[in-house]
Amino acid sequence: MIRATTLALAASSLALLSSAGHSRDAVLSDALTALRARAPEQEVIYFLLPDRFENGDPDNDRGGYAGDRLATGFDPADKGFYHGGDLAGLTSRLDYIQGLGATAIWVGPVFRNKPVQGAPGQESAGYHGYWITDFTSLDPHLGTEAEFAAFVKAAHARGMKVYMDIIVNHTADVITYTDGAESGYAYRSKAQYPFSTRGGVQGAPINPGFVGDHDPAPANWAKLTDPGFAYAPRVSEGERAAKTPKWLNDPIYYHNRGDTDWTGESAQYGDFIGLDDLATEHPRVVEGMIEIYGAWIDRYGIDGFRIDTARHVNPEFWQAFVPAMEERARQGGIPNFHIFGEVATERYDPALLASWTHAAGFPAVLDFGLMYAVIHALSAGGGQAELARLPMDDTLYAGGTEAANRLPTFLGNHDAGRIAMLLEKANPGISREELLARVTLAHALLLSLRGVPTIYAGDEQGFVGTGGDKEARQDMFASQVAAFNTQDLLGTDATSAEANFDTTHPLYRFISQMAQLRAHTPALQSGATRLRAASETAPGLFAVSRFDPRDGHEIVMVFNTSGQALEAVVAVDPNSAQFREIAGHGCVTKSIAAGSLAITLAPFGFALCEARR
Repeated sequence: MIRATTLALAASSLALLSSAGHSRDAVLSDALTALRARAPEQEVIYFLLPDRFENGDPDNDRGGYAGDRLATGFDPADKGFYHGGDLAGLTSRLDYIQGLGATAIWVGPVFRNKPVQGAPGQESAGYHGYWITDFTSLDPHLGTEAEFAAFVKAAHARGMKVYMDIIVNHTADVITYTDGAESGYAYRSKAQYPFSTRGGVQGAPINPGFVGDHDPAPANWAKLTDPGFAYAPRVSEGERAAKTPKWLNDPIYYHNRGDTDWTGESAQYGDFIGLDDLATEHPRVVEGMIEIYGAWIDRYGIDGFRIDTARHVNPEFWQAFVPAMEERARQGGIPNFHIFGEVATERYDPALLASWTHAAGFPAVLDFGLMYAVIHALSAGGGQAELARLPMDDTLYAGGTEAANRLPTFLGNHDAGRIAMLLEKANPGISREELLARVTLAHALLLSLRGVPTIYAGDEQGFVGTGGDKEARQDMFASQVAAFNTQDLLGTDATSAEANFDTTHPLYRFISQMAQLRAHTPALQSGATRLRAASETAPGLFAVSRFDPRDGHEIVMVFNTSGQALEAVVAVDPNSAQFREIAGHGCVTKSIAAGSLAITLAPFGFALCEARR
């Protein structure tokens, strides 16, 4: 059984390192010092949902709950329920993650979740971690406090950072409403249902003296005592103490305005399909969340936060929260604590992404822009207009192009779907061989362009899927979900009915090689970018140069997004005369004239050409 060795993994890792003559504590201290000195842009992130990664302890599969799947949340044959992955399993697979070239692990939420929620016949489980009831403890389906500590310690011993996925926008669905069922609990606006009346502008007066949620003064919020201004909240007897910390059980700390329609005011104040939407404007909520997440930094020495649903929280909350977390980390000896918010978009929109680095003060946001730019460039008939815009659009971020280097970049995820699925849909009738070529080229772009490359677990094993959300959350360990197991994977004859930790898979090998190159090439981590060529309206040549931040020497990066071979001449720095090929294939070793480099690229080929110092 995997678990028999898992809890000892951190200790054994340190023991191996100690053979060099250091004590375990000294080795861990050295590893921590080195990894904490690394800036965020030096990382390659591996993102996973622990329930879907590896099952190290079958004893915790039901989370300590008794009964059927609607009580325990466990049903490994249903893609919407817990499957058994846990922290013990994750720790046992650190060799695999490190072998991929990842230097940081972004772990999906590990907090205790409501096991099951949903209307009768539509139930689903909190396997994904976003239905929190207890913000202070581990979900028992995933393991114990000791196992989380062992995981963090083992990762740190290997020089790998740990980023936690956190939520402040909402909790699990515990609050219901006494009215509004006939409308499906449609959103009720502040204009039609102000804080000053019960149930609408013509309702009975309540909350006298409360001037509105734009005033953060505690004295103002003390006058908000009745939460029934829009809907009248109701909590069942059995769930009145369901949440931890205890203050979260008071409906006064929630918006209680019904379900969001994802636009306008409701995007901040509405419930996410019934999830209880926290009133993050309330000073008690601000104070409480700072204490909750500061304590996780104190207890485990983690290295960063990915913040879920960040754009659905008022910017003023983040203006208080982000500096508080950075200071808490500094006090714990973590100077490069990486905070990045999820500002989800459905198109290339760097202006929206960048606005949250200004208004909310986020140091970084997930770069949805690059995802859409790569997908468009590798779609049937797609051009590279968005990729070409990136260097200019990066000036929009607070901190400019230097800050853009710290944006976590990605190709797909557990919500939008996997890059292989997205490219398959964007190229109707594509062969599996061509799909693999396009997915490989997408990863070449991801791992060489600016930003912090983020690999979604399973992409390196050729997982495709059929959509987003549940359809993109396959098991890495042997799956029992029939719909998953009938899907073909890229680059292998394997299926998800067996464990997929194949270090010889062509995508695993390619990502590993590119990640290792990036780790030893400062220009690929923090180098300035200059556009050299782009085929903006059709597939073809895309070329940029990146420059070593230490001595300024150039790396020319050329990509062919078309299915035909191409030959071209690319502009380079006039001082770049001699080149060596450091990845891919297609550049000559010498410029044909000052400022010009000849390249020859295979269909969907690429090359990274480094000018000799």
